[in-house]
Amino acid sequence: MNTSLLIEILCEELPALPFLKEKPNLLNKWKKILQNYQLEADFDFFYTPRRLVLISKNFPLKQEDRDIEYFGPPVSIAYVDGEKSKGMTKAGESFLNKCGIPVAQSTQKDGKEILYHCEKIQGKKSEELLGEMIVRWLEDLNFGKSMRWGSLQKSFIRPVRNIAVLLNDKSIEFDAFGVRSGNSTFVHRDFGFEAQSFSSIKEYMEILQEGGVLLDPKQREQKILQEIREIEVQKGLSAELDRELLAEVVAITEFPRVLYGEFEEEFLELPKEVIITSMKENQRYFALYQNQKLHNGFIVVINSMSENIDLIIRGNQKVLRARLSDAMFFYHNDLKKPLESYDLSKISFIDGLGNMTDKVKREEKIAGYLSKEDPEVLEAVRISKSDLLSEMVGEFPELQGVMGEYYAIAEAKIGVKNRNEKIALALRDQYKPNGEEDGLPRSEIGAYLALSYRLDLLLSLFSVGKIPSGSKDPYGLRRSGNSILKILQTYPIAFSQQDLIMFSRYYQNFDALKVWDFLLERMEGVLKINVSILRSVIKGKEKDLGSIMQKSVALAQILEEMDKESIISTFKRVANITKDMQKQSCEILVSLFQEEQEHRLYKALQEVKNVSKSDLKIYLRALLSLKIPLEEFFEGVMVNVSDEQVRNNRKSLIYEIYEMFLEIGDIREIS
Repeated sequence: MNTSLLIEILCEELPALPFLKEKPNLLNKWKKILQNYQLEADFDFFYTPRRLVLISKNFPLKQEDRDIEYFGPPVSIAYVDGEKSKGMTKAGESFLNKCGIPVAQSTQKDGKEILYHCEKIQGKKSEELLGEMIVRWLEDLNFGKSMRWGSLQKSFIRPVRNIAVLLNDKSIEFDAFGVRSGNSTFVHRDFGFEAQSFSSIKEYMEILQEGGVLLDPKQREQKILQEIREIEVQKGLSAELDRELLAEVVAITEFPRVLYGEFEEEFLELPKEVIITSMKENQRYFALYQNQKLHNGFIVVINSMSENIDLIIRGNQKVLRARLSDAMFFYHNDLKKPLESYDLSKISFIDGLGNMTDKVKREEKIAGYLSKEDPEVLEAVRISKSDLLSEMVGEFPELQGVMGEYYAIAEAKIGVKNRNEKIALALRDQYKPNGEEDGLPRSEIGAYLALSYRLDLLLSLFSVGKIPSGSKDPYGLRRSGNSILKILQTYPIAFSQQDLIMFSRYYQNFDALKVWDFLLERMEGVLKINVSILRSVIKGKEKDLGSIMQKSVALAQILEEMDKESIISTFKRVANITKDMQKQSCEILVSLFQEEQEHRLYKALQEVKNVSKSDLKIYLRALLSLKIPLEEFFEGVMVNVSDEQVRNNRKSLIYEIYEMFLEIGDIREIS
């Protein structure tokens, strides 16, 4: 028989970010405990800032009865000389002791008679196990930091104040985290502080609803979005709906209410990123736009039922005004200081790798080499990290690069030498892409900056042995490797293993081959294509990373359009016939052709040679179209004839095709 189950853990307000990080695991960890206790059931999980709630409408009242079978040694080994009358051997006695029985049965298994015991296990009642299960669940949750309170030895993310467990209409009582469980709960603090008892899930839900608690986070989110839309329509504005911020305000409210506030227009002088970051990080406000420009207003989501709305709005405006006043002070101070004047030697990089000045110098050498000493690229690198010491980035570290752009633009406006908008934009883009969803640098200068930044990070850490292993990658080198590849895939920047070898002069104990192999390994995840196709291109003649990726993707796409298996079979035959040949020995003489198929294949080959390689897909289609004349050739022409000149000439014709394919990849690697 199954019944309903309600579990509510009430605690002090949960910090939003650690909670949201663990949230995806909460229900899964509970399901794992249900599985371990043989009490599996479907559950819904709900939360508010101070409660975790699990509800099942179909929970088993007890574990299923089950049999545990024990299989022992063969009878021939369990008894002396295999005879029961002579008594047991040590192997047989060990089996009895393991099972806790005086005498064992025997059964047939795999054609042998063996010792056997079946133990009948009576399933326990759910109410006897729930307390233990809930404690284990709470102990399994990982929110990062936890705390102790009172005289308790156990810890949790915040002090637990109440536990309610209702199995159908029965309150399940046990002691945990300093409280005695029962069948009572607490409503929104604006509605009172007294415990309220309930005898059913329906009554529990009614108490919360009447007490200012929207238990379902989806309902809270819908309410917030609806009220934001109402303000947008009323004010003629549009809100920037940051999904992470929305998740936060859903997590910190039990009954959200959306209010509109304003700040002084004079603060719009600040870069919009400063205003938005200040509102989001410090106050959890949503930014507003009017005609695609930042508006001097904001949206705040409160968790108060107070009717004195004006007082709440004025309080929030006052706090924001103070934040923006500080930001304005930092901004004006920073504008007074030239970007080139900052002493980056004050910032340590990584132990054993010098300071930030050292890093910038290495980046400058890498960027200079890759860009052929482009003066704009070099200038951008020189000032790329200056904003790290600005007062604004000191206050908002996430704005590094962004503030560099604004300060470079300001310098360009007052005529500072070598400053322009292209360099300024590159300063912002030097950290792109920062994650899977982030875009690439928007200019070639930005691409050079982003490459030099990440290449130095990669090469520096490899040189001091800080190489990712297993799941450990504390410096995010795998992510940096992915970013390098994505940039090279998009921008025509030449980069090969020889370039890595050249860079080795800037680092001690540097193994270029290890870094090269590391980047090739990252390609699999970046391209997401058939690994054997990527491997074939790597084994071909192409040595430039960007071109390897472009050819791999193009080849994968073209093979999907065609009869892949048949094409691979034909071209592998070409590779096998010519595997011992060398290019210098391969001269094709038309005068030695004896069969029509030789002439047709040669003519088709010449036509492919005339196809431009500027569009890889068009060229690949042309190259793979040789499949038909090749098959006709193999069907109608004997390659290994006795005449050595004719034989070598026919092999040379086929080898020419193999050499052309090697420009793309080694067909033998594709499976």
